[in-house]
Formats: sequence, structure tokens, C-alpha cells
Amino acid sequence: MGPRVDGAARHGDGGARRGGRGRGAGGGRGRPRRERAESSAEDGGATSSSRAEKGEPPRDPVEQARAICLRLLTGTPRTRRQLADALRKREIPDEAAEEVLSRFEEVGLINDGAFADAWVESRHHGRGLARRALARELRTKGVDATLIDAAVSQLDTEQEEETARDLVARKLRATRGLDRDKRLRRLAGMLARKGYPEGMSLRVVRQALEEEGEDTEYLGDEAF
Repeated sequence: MGPRVDGAARHGDGGARRGGRGRGAGGGRGRPRRERAESSAEDGGATSSSRAEKGEPPRDPVEQARAICLRLLTGTPRTRRQLADALRKREIPDEAAEEVLSRFEEVGLINDGAFADAWVESRHHGRGLARRALARELRTKGVDATLIDAAVSQLDTEQEEETARDLVARKLRATRGLDRDKRLRRLAGMLARKGYPEGMSLRVVRQALEEEGEDTEYLGDEAF
């Protein structure tokens, strides 16, 4: 009888332990842990972690503004005005936005002058844009007029005309078969859209057509 009682006791103890584990996993002791987690979330701890894991900015306006700006600047330079507009759309308070934008300027993360220089270099060589078109694009991005003038001054008239000739040479083949006036208008119009002055555009196109044997002697400026 004694051993059987001991065995039953041991069995009962094991059952109690298993029962204790069951209650710990889904019973009374599990509930306080969830309540503590919920309490932590209400205090901002778990919520902050969750927001960080999702890539969401923190709740503090300055921290939120900083996170937004860093995300927008990743891989893509932007002007101060572009970032300010983005913060305004996200309803960041003006004071917090100003603090972050000024700090980013101090450390060089925002540099409108460098942005303008790089924009001119990239868009002129990549798209063949002339000074007038480049200045127009930079104005839409909120770059100061003084910085725009300094940036577009990298290009001189000779460089613009050389680029215009290259553009016309690449497009000339596609106009073959059209009459002379239509070719002139199409090619000169292409240069005009890229910001080249009318006089330069007409001169460059007429010279290109003459090299192909077109008679431009009586081709007046009105054809432009």
C-alpha cells in the first residue's frame, strides 16, 4: 500500500505540475503578462518598438521630422524647400520642421548650392537641357535665384551650342523624308523645348540641313 500511495502521490504531483504549466501558458498566470505588455504598449514602449519595426516615424514631432527627412534623402538629394513641403504635407509643426531643416543644413545634409550644381551637370549631359530650362527646373524645386545663377553659369554659350548640335545630329535621321520646312520646325522645336534660344536653334538646324544638301537660302526665320 505504501509504495502505491507514494506512486499516486508522485503521479498527482506530476499532474499538478502539468496543470500548473497549463495554467501558466493559458490560465491565470499568463494573463498578467499580457496585461503588463498592454500596459507597456500604452506607455509607449511596445508601440515604439512596433512602429520602428514597421519603419514608421516616432511620435515626437522633431524625431518624426528627422525620420521623414532622412528617409527622403536616402539615395536622392533634395532641396530645403522640397523637404519643407513634405513635412508640411505630413502636418509636422512648423517649429519642429524648422529645427530639423536648419540642423540638416548645418551638417551638410541639405545643401541647395551643391544640389543645383549637380542638377545642372546631370541634366545638361544626360538630357541636353540648356541654361533656360535648367533654371526653370531649379526654380520649381525652390532653389534660391542666386544659387541658380551660379549653377547655370557653369555652361557657356559655346558649350550650349555644341550640345545643341549633338542633339540635332541624333534626331536628324528621323526627319528624313519630310519636307524641308517641316524638318526645320521639328528639329528647332525640339531644341526650344530643351531651353535653347531661338536664334541658336535656327542657326544650328539650318547648318545641319545644309550639310545634308538642303537648300536653306530662302528659308526665313518665320519657318521657325
